[in-house]
Amino acid sequence: MNPSTQTPPDYYQAHCRTYFRKTATVNPASFLQPLVDRLAPGARILDVGCGSGRDLKWLGQRGFQVTGMERASGLAHLARAHAGCPVMVADYHQFDFSTLTVDAILLIGALAHVSHAALSATLQRILQALGNHGPALITLKHGTGTRSDGAGRRFYLWSDAALRPLFDRLQLTIDYHDVSRSLVSPADEWLSYIVRMN
Repeated sequence: MNPSTQTPPDYYQAHCRTYFRKTATVNPASFLQPLVDRLAPGARILDVGCGSGRDLKWLGQRGFQVTGMERASGLAHLARAHAGCPVMVADYHQFDFSTLTVDAILLIGALAHVSHAALSATLQRILQALGNHGPALITLKHGTGTRSDGAGRRFYLWSDAALRPLFDRLQLTIDYHDVSRSLVSPADEWLSYIVRMN
């Protein structure tokens, strides 16, 4: 297991079809539109931890050049078929993001299993793929401490007060911030940020 994550490495692979059915039909307009409003037509977008490919499909239908990245090969296959775009099978903890250049990055729930101590370094590595100070959309679960579910996944929870200094240390400017109820699990709240490198 990678030291910066507490997620069992086979969860999303073993449950890829269940996870796909649970998330693929959710309408992502409410949290993707603020990013779209900041992008030029046809912008290149990398969706890190793309899951079911839901967001890739929505963005691709609006003319953006989209590429996904997903660690679980089964989920990547489903996302590729659903969104009709390239989806790399790769673990973002190990991938060299300096080899890519994109206009925007999506991290929709992708960092929810990254420990508090490891988030800064993980985010810094991923954002190496951003060109021309492009935006990144980041969502993290709202709360304090950690929470585990019945499947053995551990979620790391964040407050706005804890995240702002972290973004400052990474020299990131916050363009947009919101708190919203999960569209999949209404008991959960998500913090959303659009950030840019200074």
